[in-house]
Amino acid sequence: MTPADERPSERVIRTERVLRVLLPAAIAVLVLVGWHLVVRLNEIPPYTLPGPLLVAQTFWDDWATLWPAWMVTLRFTFLALVIAVVGGVALAVLFAQSKWIEFSFFPYAVILQVTPLIAVAPLILIYVDNTHVAVLICAWIVAFFPILSNTTLGLNSADHNLLNLFHLYGATRWQVLRYLRIPSAMPYFLGGLRIAGGLSLIGAVVAEYAAGTAGQGSGLAYRILEAGYRLKTPRVFAALAMLSLTGILIFALFSAISHFALRRWHESAMKRES
Repeated sequence: MTPADERPSERVIRTERVLRVLLPAAIAVLVLVGWHLVVRLNEIPPYTLPGPLLVAQTFWDDWATLWPAWMVTLRFTFLALVIAVVGGVALAVLFAQSKWIEFSFFPYAVILQVTPLIAVAPLILIYVDNTHVAVLICAWIVAFFPILSNTTLGLNSADHNLLNLFHLYGATRWQVLRYLRIPSAMPYFLGGLRIAGGLSLIGAVVAEYAAGTAGQGSGLAYRILEAGYRLKTPRVFAALAMLSLTGILIFALFSAISHFALRRWHESAMKRES
């Protein structure tokens, strides 16, 4: 293929990348304009539904209150995610080494995942004296299972022909794990990491909300609860916008990490480059 033949395809790729950014941005602008017009034309009071301009103004005016609360929620989110990654990967490696261990303990991980966090959070807050530790446990609970299940699946998805080849050459368990199972599990692990990042934020918010109903807490969820009680609806919307943007940034961060880790050798990332 000549350089002249390559140029149209490169132009199409660049156009698609621009459209991926412009189309969501255009829809967001249309939604904001429609929201503003609905509030303005119907003269809806701000304690019922504030307009986007008022929410932006509240975001600016209440920054001194929202910023510390956001930092608390962010700290719980990433600390819970780190603990979930360390524990989930370690347990997945253990499962890959012994099917009996996997059969014995994996059902309990499933139970931990399917139990509604909103029902468990009050109990954790009762039994754990430290509110911060209780919030961290709640955030860890929902972030742990995606890491464990995806990494376990990835470690068990190594090509059986390559496994036989490793065994034929007398490779040890550590060598099989390091040179075959771990590279095979990387796409699965990174996929689970993207999911767990958002779930850890959700877990932290749910736990902070439960703590806030008991009169404790200092995160964004607590500020939302407090503003709701005082009918400060614009502050509620501003805090919700911060949480939504945080979730988007977390997903974008781990998506970028996944892309850069896999782009040179795995098809899921290589196809994006083409």
